Amino acid sequence: MFGYRVPAPDEAMLISGGRRGLGGAPFRVVTGHGKFVLPIFRKTRFLTLSMCESEVTETCVTRQGIALHVRAVIAFKVGNDHESIINAGQRFLSDQDQMSVLTGRIFAGHLRAIIGSMTVEEIVTERQKLAAEVLDTSKTEMAKIGLIVDSLQIQSIDDGDTGYIDAMSAPHKAAIQRQAQIAQAQATQAAAEAEQAAARKQAEYARQTAIVKAEYSAEVNRAEAQAAQAGPLAQAHAQQEVLAAQTELAQRQAKLRQQQLVAEIVKPAEAEAERIRLLAAADAQRMKIQAEAAASYDRVALDRMLIDQLPQIVKEAAGGLAGANVNVLNGADGLGEIAAGLVSQGLTILDSVRQNLNGQDSSDGRRSEQGSGNGLLELHPAKEKKANDGPVDVD
Repeated sequence: MFGYRVPAPDEAMLISGGRRGLGGAPFRVVTGHGKFVLPIFRKTRFLTLSMCESEVTETCVTRQGIALHVRAVIAFKVGNDHESIINAGQRFLSDQDQMSVLTGRIFAGHLRAIIGSMTVEEIVTERQKLAAEVLDTSKTEMAKIGLIVDSLQIQSIDDGDTGYIDAMSAPHKAAIQRQAQIAQAQATQAAAEAEQAAARKQAEYARQTAIVKAEYSAEVNRAEAQAAQAGPLAQAHAQQEVLAAQTELAQRQAKLRQQQLVAEIVKPAEAEAERIRLLAAADAQRMKIQAEAAASYDRVALDRMLIDQLPQIVKEAAGGLAGANVNVLNGADGLGEIAAGLVSQGLTILDSVRQNLNGQDSSDGRRSEQGSGNGLLELHPAKEKKANDGPVDVD
C-alpha cells in the first residue's frame, strides 16, 4: 500500500521527520511491525539487527616479554532495545560496515592489554579465561555504541620463531609420545592376546569337535556291535532260560525224591529204631526187675526152681536137635551118649547159674544172657564131638 513500510525481521526501521523519537532521538524506531510513512514529509532508513563478525589479528607481548601473534574472532550485533538501536543508528546508519572495523579495533586494544598481564603458559592453557576477561573489559565500551558481543574465540596463538611454545610443549609431547608408544605396545599386546585367545578357542573348538565325532563314532560302533550281537545274545538268553527251567525242574524233582526217601526209608528206619529202643528199654527194665526179684528170693528156693526146670532145659536142648540131620555112628551106644551129653550140659548150665548167683554183684549182664521171661534157660543146639565115644556127625 502506498506509504506503508514494514521492516524485515532482522532490521529496525528508523523514521525521521515529524516528531522526535525516544529520548530526544532525531528518529523514531519501529521493529516487528509496519507503519504508514508520509512520503516527502518522512524519511525511512533501515538498520540491520543481524549477527556480524569481526576478525582480529594482533601481535601482543606477554608479561614475560615474549611476542605472541594472536588471532581472534568476535561475533556481535546491534542490541534489540531502542537505546542500543538509537546509539548504533546515530553512529553506523550511514556506513554500517564500520561496525566490524570499529569492533575489531576495540577488541585488539583490550586483547593487548589482557595478554600483557599474563604469561605464555596462562595464555596457552587458559584461553577461555583470556576471552572472558576481554569480553568483560570491552562490554561497557561496546554498549555505548549500541553493540553487544555474543562470543569471542581465540583461534590461534603463535610465538613465531622464538620456539617458546614448542619448548614448553616438549615434555608434554614426550609424555604424549611415550603414552602413545605404551598405548601402541598395549594395543599390540592386546592384539597378540586376542590372536592367541582366538587360536585357543579355535583349538578348543577343534578338540570338542573331534571329541564329539569320536563319541558319535563310538556310539555308532556300539550300536552296530549290539545289533550284531542281538541274535546270539537272544539265543544265549533263551538257552539260559531253558537251562534255568531245567535246573529248577531238577531241583524240584530232587527235593521230591528226597521227600520220598525220607517217607520211605528214613521215617520207617527212625520208627524201627524207636521201636527197638523201646523194646530194649523194656527188656532192660524187665531184667532189672527179675534181678531184683532173684536177689530177694531165698537162694534155696531158687535152686529148687532151677532143679525143677532142669528137665525142661534138657527138653529144650533136645528140641534144638529135632530138626537137625543127626547120623549116629555107634548105634544105641552113640544115642545114649548124646542123651547123656544133653543131661550133662543141663547140669553144667545149672552150675553156671549158681556160680553167677554167687557173683551177682559183679555183673548183671551175664544174668541177662542166662535167663528168660518165664524163668527157663534157652539152650541152642551145639555141635560137639567126643574123641572117646566115636564120631557124631550133625548136619
